[in-house]
Amino acid sequence: MSRYPVTFTQRAPRKVEKDAVEIIGSSSRANPFLSFRYSYTEISALGGKAHVKSKKTRLEDGKLTSETFEGELQRGTYEQLLKQAQRYFLGQTTLLLESLSCFLPPARKQPPDRD
Repeated sequence: MSRYPVTFTQRAPRKVEKDAVEIIGSSSRANPFLSFRYSYTEISALGGKAHVKSKKTRLEDGKLTSETFEGELQRGTYEQLLKQAQRYFLGQTTLLLESLSCFLPPARKQPPDRD
């Protein structure tokens, strides 16, 4: 009796067609299990300069990316930015209140004072 009971015979490799295998792309881009974005910007003014800090972090397609930025602006640019942010906030507040105004009773006209 031989030491190895199973014998191995040499076979020629099979011929495979080039287009026989279909490659299926990853579905993670179409329907990710988890993805998020986070951004933070802080602007503060002291003296004649405004200091800007910004941070952005995102997780997409299994890749975590984080960016940070710091810089300085002139005071005039800071004030323009502040005015634009206030206008935007007031505009959004106006839209919200106008959409809720249909639930309020109609305003009565005040009769003129007769003195």
